[in-house]
Amino acid sequence: MDGTYFWILAVVAAVCTGLSKGGLPAVSMLSVPVLSLVISPITAAGLLLPVYLFSDVFGVWAYRHDFRADLLKIAAVGMLIGGAIGWATASLESERLVRALIGLIGASFALSLLLRRTGDVAPRPATWGRGIFWTTIAGFTSFVSHAGAPPWQIWLMPMKLQKMAFAGTTTIAFAMMNVTKIVPYYYLGQFDPQNLRVAAMLLIPALVGVYVGYRLTRLLPDRLFFGFVTWALLGVSIKLIWDGVIG
Repeated sequence: MDGTYFWILAVVAAVCTGLSKGGLPAVSMLSVPVLSLVISPITAAGLLLPVYLFSDVFGVWAYRHDFRADLLKIAAVGMLIGGAIGWATASLESERLVRALIGLIGASFALSLLLRRTGDVAPRPATWGRGIFWTTIAGFTSFVSHAGAPPWQIWLMPMKLQKMAFAGTTTIAFAMMNVTKIVPYYYLGQFDPQNLRVAAMLLIPALVGVYVGYRLTRLLPDRLFFGFVTWALLGVSIKLIWDGVIG
């Protein structure tokens, strides 16, 4: 964990983390893949968790008035189940396979949004069955590699929430998820002193990312905001498929 190239990518990963907590959720999925160019994905996930937790504090504060409590109740249950599955199967998981599956799911959903006319489609109501299914997958993939955005957005986007409610609910839900990772990651040996030292140096660029992401979310028109989220989801999903298949 040294050298100019490492630190450039580490700062980029931290800014992406902050941007996601500011309201651009799909961007967070770039963090681990970017850092994985110079260190192992498992090490990258452990190193970035403190950065996620730090960014969560400011993201939750920024969106403290913009969220759907009913959706967070569903997410709290599903993500806890998904995280528990991730912890229980940590020694059995193929990270490449998980990345490829996440990418396929995310790319399929993004393409379906881009290829169909969504203006005439009625918002889908929140149901516990569908909600628990997708948030469990989001919790599992978030635990494995901080890549919970595709299944989460598959559940949330058809509800056609107002822009700030979408961003706030997403930010708070993943903040709750990240808190549940602390104990499992500790017992999996992810918090070694070197990781924590590097993470501490990435807190400032992450905070800058939170501010920029929040400002962009407030300024972007709804159509442009959700268009960005969809295209970002597609781009990140293709990257995950590439990583999973090619390595």
